[in-house]
Amino acid sequence: MAKLVSKTYGDALFELAVESNQLDSFLEEAKGVLSVLESHDELNRLMNHPKIVKEEKIATLENIFKGRIKDELVGLLRMLVEKDHYNDTTAVLEYFIEQAKEYKHIGTAYVTTVMTLGEIQKANLVEKLLATTDYVEFEMHYEVDPSLIGGMVIRIKDRVVDSSIKSKLATL
Repeated sequence: MAKLVSKTYGDALFELAVESNQLDSFLEEAKGVLSVLESHDELNRLMNHPKIVKEEKIATLENIFKGRIKDELVGLLRMLVEKDHYNDTTAVLEYFIEQAKEYKHIGTAYVTTVMTLGEIQKANLVEKLLATTDYVEFEMHYEVDPSLIGGMVIRIKDRVVDSSIKSKLATL
């Protein structure tokens, strides 16, 4: 159910952003809202409290966001509360962000290595990824895992390239 909700609302927001030619600003504001929601547990507890009426929840969201983000995003948050889908807000915003990044050909890569990569190594890796994919830009996430022994693991969406010694030993 949550996937259907996130897709429905996320697609609607995406179409609105593209049609109004404001995808970049919608994307930045959606990231900001997501950051606020993820970093304030008190807000989420308040919004999920069963004894607080919808009108109060909507007023709270409007006090926080109105005038700081686009009215369309405030309207989306309001609608999610009205339709009892506030719990899906994070999923909706994440879905929208992924759609927007895909539309702009921005890839997200998760790279796991044995030790921290230097700036030159990171630049070479990004250059190689750009050359081998259809993306024009990458959002990189690096992680260190000494259990790999050597090599690296790169994950882009559902594709994984595992050149680690750990996996090669496991294959043997």
